[in-house]
Amino acid sequence: MHMKSLKGYPLILSYLGLFSILIGIIMIIPLSVVIFYHEEINQIKYFLPPALILILFGLLSKFLFRNYEKERLERHQDAVLVVLLWMLAIFASAVPFLLTGQYNLSQAVFETSSGYSTTGLTVVDVSQASKVFLFYRSVLQFVGGAGLVLVLTATISDKFGMRMYNAEGHGDKLMPNLIRSGRYILMIYLGIVTVGAILYISFGMHPFDAINHSICAVATGGFSTKPESIGYYQSVPIEIITIGLMFAGGTNFFVHLLVMTGKWKSALKHIETKSFYIITAIAVTISTLSLISYFNGSFFTALHMGAFHFISAMTGTGYQIMPSFTGLPAFFFGLLIVGMILGAGVGSTCGGIKQYRVGLGIKSLYWSFSDKISHKNVIKKHFINKLGHKMIVDNEDISENYSFILLYLVFLMVGTMIFSLVSQASMQHALFEFASVLGTVGLSVGITGYDAHPIILWTSSAGMFLGRLEFYVFFIAIAKLFLDTKRKFKHYPKH
Repeated sequence: MHMKSLKGYPLILSYLGLFSILIGIIMIIPLSVVIFYHEEINQIKYFLPPALILILFGLLSKFLFRNYEKERLERHQDAVLVVLLWMLAIFASAVPFLLTGQYNLSQAVFETSSGYSTTGLTVVDVSQASKVFLFYRSVLQFVGGAGLVLVLTATISDKFGMRMYNAEGHGDKLMPNLIRSGRYILMIYLGIVTVGAILYISFGMHPFDAINHSICAVATGGFSTKPESIGYYQSVPIEIITIGLMFAGGTNFFVHLLVMTGKWKSALKHIETKSFYIITAIAVTISTLSLISYFNGSFFTALHMGAFHFISAMTGTGYQIMPSFTGLPAFFFGLLIVGMILGAGVGSTCGGIKQYRVGLGIKSLYWSFSDKISHKNVIKKHFINKLGHKMIVDNEDISENYSFILLYLVFLMVGTMIFSLVSQASMQHALFEFASVLGTVGLSVGITGYDAHPIILWTSSAGMFLGRLEFYVFFIAIAKLFLDTKRKFKHYPKH
């Protein structure tokens, strides 16, 4: 029997049905906590009903489209699907928060946006929240850190799945197909989380807290089970472990694979590795010098605080060991903002501009100056070392790089002005907070939170969403939807 073909938006709907099953499963995972904390059995009512509705919707979609053969999506419809998938995940995952009656829609969407985007800003009072909800937040960050597409598209064809994975903002391609790429990424990811949890436990952290903190450190998400974050433990070994996990999460997963397969030289020559470590070394040195007088001349305290918080900022993690960021030396405060804007590795779990773009931007400035002073008849080819291979960089690559950086800075300024106007905060504090939002970091001076104005919360949710998807996929999706709608109305007869 000849099967009907399924294409275009009905095909997108069928994929969303499949994804809804997997989002429902993600919502059920936190209920495993009830096995160890029996007193929290009453928390099931917040998770099970919405999870079952999602799963039933997915099964119904699968049943309705069972006799159809899936074709390829049209050009740019993969971007539409990625955006719709993220919106479905964020809004559907907000339902358990809404069902508690403690959060309104603005707050619930803010929290799930922060979770999936691995930002770490929160409206939840973690001292009062149940263990199930605390673990739920960590699960969202685990999934968001690996990438929704990576976690949710194992059942889709390799070629299409990889296109979606790249559309989500990942530049890495570990293997020729998504299944193998996904397997290796998740193995590395889970391996680092497991090692981190074991190390935390060995230095006195409770197993539940250790698992949550390790997940959120590697996801560079920064959700904590303690109001004081990592500062609660007052433990240098725990802080050193956290720095290691933040570095691991902020490193391109392909670089991890190169190291694991013994290709150290290729890993070290990678443009991002050089950029990441050189910038970190310079910034930590300057941070330390700027904090010495603040900590009464104590070099080691200044080094300790400066290194931890700059690495937390640049990797987009948002863990902190200081009780507050108000009253800090202006220079160090500014360095944290710069770190949040720059970000860490492409293909890692962090946000920001990303070190690949930073490195390419610095190199292209050098090339521009070098070309101007060299002989006019000399034609130079420009190269960068990317993942162990020398790659030619042309003018189009450089132009696209500068376009993204400019777009990022424009959105940063717009969000900063909204934050300053609505919250009546200083431009300095508004810039810090929105840099944290857009860079999916999670460090805060208190502008966001449970009592924040709805405009602040929705602006933050939009900023975290755009920062995680890196703008272009969202704009491509909107343009595609607009053009398809316009084309459809053109076909309607005029009366």
